[in-house]
Amino acid sequence: MRFDLSHIHRVAFEMVRRASQTDWRIFVCAGVVGWIRRPLASRHCLKVFRKLTGGIPCAAPQRGVDALHCHQLTPANFAVRYSLPVQKSSRPQRSPATRLLLGLVVTLAVVVAYSAYIRVQLAGLRKLQSNMVGRGRKDSLQLLRLQNDLNTVALAMRDMLDATEPYPLVAWSAQFERVRGDLDSALRLEEQYAEVHRTAEQRAYLSQQLSQFWDAVDRMFSLARDGKETEARDQIRLSLQARQAALSTAVSRLLVENNEAEQQAAGQIAKIYDGVQRQLYIFLTAALIAIAVTTLYLIRSNRQIFARLAALSEQRSDLAQKLISTQESTLRHISRELHDEFGQVLTAIGSLLSRVEKQVPQGAPLRQDLQEVREIAQSTLNNIRSLSQALHPVLLDEQGLESTLDWYIPMVEHQIGLKLHYEKSGTAYPLDGTAGVQVYRVLQEALNNVKRHAGAQEAWVRLKFEIDSISLEVEDRGKGFSPDAGHQGIGLIGMRERAELVGGTLQVFRREGGGTVVRLVVPAEKVETHGG
Repeated sequence: MRFDLSHIHRVAFEMVRRASQTDWRIFVCAGVVGWIRRPLASRHCLKVFRKLTGGIPCAAPQRGVDALHCHQLTPANFAVRYSLPVQKSSRPQRSPATRLLLGLVVTLAVVVAYSAYIRVQLAGLRKLQSNMVGRGRKDSLQLLRLQNDLNTVALAMRDMLDATEPYPLVAWSAQFERVRGDLDSALRLEEQYAEVHRTAEQRAYLSQQLSQFWDAVDRMFSLARDGKETEARDQIRLSLQARQAALSTAVSRLLVENNEAEQQAAGQIAKIYDGVQRQLYIFLTAALIAIAVTTLYLIRSNRQIFARLAALSEQRSDLAQKLISTQESTLRHISRELHDEFGQVLTAIGSLLSRVEKQVPQGAPLRQDLQEVREIAQSTLNNIRSLSQALHPVLLDEQGLESTLDWYIPMVEHQIGLKLHYEKSGTAYPLDGTAGVQVYRVLQEALNNVKRHAGAQEAWVRLKFEIDSISLEVEDRGKGFSPDAGHQGIGLIGMRERAELVGGTLQVFRREGGGTVVRLVVPAEKVETHGG
């Protein structure tokens, strides 16, 4: 008789196989029919096997015997699809990266433009200060120098007109030559500094007037050398003093013009400073507005992203908890069916073999074969009972978590070769079935991790019953690992999901001196709530 399991049945048995990889006796379920080769046993086992696979809750609906005969084999690329409702967004969620990049580009453009503006303004200010203010002050210094020399000339001409002076007019020629050289030097420098804020006609006027003044001085000293001092003094009185007064007036007027130009330059500088300050305030205001808008947009985007992440995390947690619940329900059903159905069949086979063996004469070869088959049946019965306990201990439902751990720890200590130190404290109180199963599964996974990853030869298991909580702690002194370093495997994630399923918390941390501690804490009110 040949039959094929349906797709859902294959998935259910694959879940059982993966959940029971830590138990070496899981191969019994796959080899039961192969071990019992008698026609009667094969027929009974096949019937029970079909009943088992057709009645798995939360995995496939109830089916009849005929529904188990599949007419087509499962495709190689077959994938299980679950009809879980997934909420889809009504509109696609756009990433804020594009808008943020655009805002960054605009901000950088504004900063570059404002920097260029500030640079132009500062360059103009520097040019204004250098060309107008600085050169104007140097020009004013040279004009003051000219005015001082002209005053010196005026004093000298006054002394030359004084009749009481014992010196002839020719004696003053050396002083006039010295003053003339200083005036020419000051005039050349003044013409260089006056190029910016004075026209060429204005610069030529002062030079021409000074040249005419020195021509008159030369004529005056020429008359004095010829002995015509009276005419020379008349030249001083009538011509030279007037020319000197005109030059002094022109220099004074130029000084006034420089002062006015300096005041205008100071006004322009103040205007530039005011413009830069105003633009700076505008830029700072715009920058603050842009920062505020960007910050609000980031806050809004982050809230939306975190809300979506929270929704996805909640959906993932719900899905994981449903899968865990489905897995536990499947394991419980398979365990019960293995214990009840296969156990009864194998017990009946053993009884039937015993009766047949009694009817066979002593010393017959058939009697030895029957005894061997009976021993195989008894061994298979023991293996199935052990497998049933490994999938889902009946003690959890009948006597609770404490008695289950009292049975499980010595058994797993013998199986995996670890020396386990089991400690209990507090007054035990009953837990509901869901909480007891999840605590038991966390202990299984923790011990499995100690065996596979810690490299330790012993471990400590502590079960504490407290007034407000129950805690389970598994400690080893092996290699240890840090869960914050990105080493969270599927086992650790499953442990956390089981802890959340009963409202508890799971802590995994490195032990001082080496090793790892896994601590599960379940509040008592959560257990009572689940029990209710």
